[in-house]
Amino acid sequence: MVFFKRKEKAPTEPQRLDWRLLERGAIALYFKSSILSADLGWFRQAKYVVHEMNGAGWETPASFHADVQRALSFPDYYAKNLASWIDCLAELPVPDDGGTALVFRRYDVFAKAQPQLAQTVLDSIESASRRFLLTGRRLLALVQSDDPRIRFERVGAMPVTWNPREWLDSERIGGRD
Repeated sequence: MVFFKRKEKAPTEPQRLDWRLLERGAIALYFKSSILSADLGWFRQAKYVVHEMNGAGWETPASFHADVQRALSFPDYYAKNLASWIDCLAELPVPDDGGTALVFRRYDVFAKAQPQLAQTVLDSIESASRRFLLTGRRLLALVQSDDPRIRFERVGAMPVTWNPREWLDSERIGGRD
């Protein structure tokens, strides 16, 4: 597993592009193609696997699912729905060395045609990225938009939950230690 090193041992780690992006979240918006191209060069040099997709044709959920299945080499059992998207995203090959970058061009077209799905896709990537980070693997999404004012709701919100040993109500209600 390749983790970021502690600051005192590797003072250059916080200067890395992936570090700078991930400390703000796994989703980074891009407007200028020149900046996205430069950053993609960095990711490729850093041994990231890069998957590029174009959201301009994603006017329906079916068109989104068909394209991502092809681009991400999802298995034949991919059911082309959100549950299957989340499951297959969690199984995406993310190498220990470098990571994986999902590049979505023209996401503004998709977000305009399918706003709820576009938001949910970003939310699921943020959540999957957090899980991958637990094992030292890095997953990021670079999201290009031709709309410089595009906005999305927060992504990756996690609920506050009970610890595993007190998950069931019966373990908590009716008594204290």
